[in-house]
Amino acid sequence: MRSSLHSAAALALGAAVLAGCPEEEDPGPPPAWRVLLDEGDLDRAVLSIWGSSPDDVFAVGGPLGNTGLESLVLHYDGAAWRELPAGGGETFWWVAGSGPKDVWMVGERGRAVRWDGAAFTQYDAQGTGTTATLWGVIAFSPDDAWAVGGMPGGGEDAPKDIVLRWDGGAWSRVPLPEPTGSALYKVWGSSSEDLYVVGEYGVIWHRAGTTWERQSEPPLAQGTLFTAAGCGRDEVYAVGGRDVLRSDGSAWRRVEVELTNDVNGVACGRPGEVAIVGYGGLKQRLVDGAWIDEFTEEPYADLHAVWSDREGAFWAVGGDFLSGPAPGRARKGVVARYGRGQIADSVSR
Repeated sequence: MRSSLHSAAALALGAAVLAGCPEEEDPGPPPAWRVLLDEGDLDRAVLSIWGSSPDDVFAVGGPLGNTGLESLVLHYDGAAWRELPAGGGETFWWVAGSGPKDVWMVGERGRAVRWDGAAFTQYDAQGTGTTATLWGVIAFSPDDAWAVGGMPGGGEDAPKDIVLRWDGGAWSRVPLPEPTGSALYKVWGSSSEDLYVVGEYGVIWHRAGTTWERQSEPPLAQGTLFTAAGCGRDEVYAVGGRDVLRSDGSAWRRVEVELTNDVNGVACGRPGEVAIVGYGGLKQRLVDGAWIDEFTEEPYADLHAVWSDREGAFWAVGGDFLSGPAPGRARKGVVARYGRGQIADSVSR
């Protein structure tokens, strides 16, 4: 009898526990690439994307010389995309910030623009000290940001080796110890004391503390390095053309990956979780030590940049950024995302 009572009690307890267990949430469809915005929503190329979170995302670009169109700044707030009126006709080439109220956009003719969550503050060539295009920017705090630029190609008098620093009040030029005569395209770092700059002719600069070291002699890259990004101090990537390089914090090496096209952009999520994008819709992700080629998935447009929201999703942007200027003509743009869930796929105007 005692054994029977114990069995009945156990069954009753088990039923109560099961009844109280919540059902597992349906994860929905597996993660995939999905086009969010395209030529139906965009009339300018999109060249960079960054956010302080998946619900605070900025995408920038512009007309690239096609008259009659303004600089492009898009913002996603978790529910809808809308265009922010930045004014001007210059194309923004990069966006990055330290938080939702400290976001920098940089671009043509030395223009730098800061978004404080409500309004823009404009810095023209007089404010940045250069008329050259600023191709890259990174911000660590409201009083610590870096921008890089220069004129690719050009003669001896063309502005090159441009490194600028923001101190909270003004931009100032930071000289490199050995100018290489290169346009500098991107800057990335874990802090201002661990900073990487990449550019023309495969140049790589590293700032450790306050000391700059050129880490591209002898050069590993076969051509220009367009973008640098890292998962941390000991996992930093630089890409451009057919080059994918990685630094462990002390030395660079080539990454063995079979590319389906030339690479323009790279982003890191968690350590060992990397995405690269490029021409013709190139999209490849590093997962568990192996590269997954998603070249056959949309979007098929040329992609310029990719960003990780650090919550498992990658966001990529691009469009028509190769054709020459044409007065009054719109350019195709694209914004896409790899991940789970649904994201707004139109611009509210």
